[in-house]
Amino acid sequence: MAAALAVFVVYTALAGNGTAQLRPSSLAGHTGDVSLVGKVVGAPRGDAYQTSGMRFLLKDVQGKNAARVRVLYHGSVPDLFKSGRDVVLDGTLRNGVFVGKPGSLITKCPSHYAGKSSKT
Repeated sequence: MAAALAVFVVYTALAGNGTAQLRPSSLAGHTGDVSLVGKVVGAPRGDAYQTSGMRFLLKDVQGKNAARVRVLYHGSVPDLFKSGRDVVLDGTLRNGVFVGKPGSLITKCPSHYAGKSSKT
């Protein structure tokens, strides 16, 4: 029994958290926890520290896909969070709204998504 537990602990540590990372255009139909990557669209509303939370829209970071997902978030908000910023947050899709886990909102630099240019 101890050997099986040890193998499970090592496998879990090496395999990572196993959370799928999705864009708003590929979120529909997913259940369970996922990591959502997108660009903030429009002005965020509300207060992440209040019961009603902060609400905003996310779209795909790259591409012309028009898909948008509504987000409800509670918890700490990074200083660089604003409209047009690329973000990542963990959470679950519930009734068409992505409910972020408190404290999981991270802003990303747009250059992280750009392809490497080849210099010749």
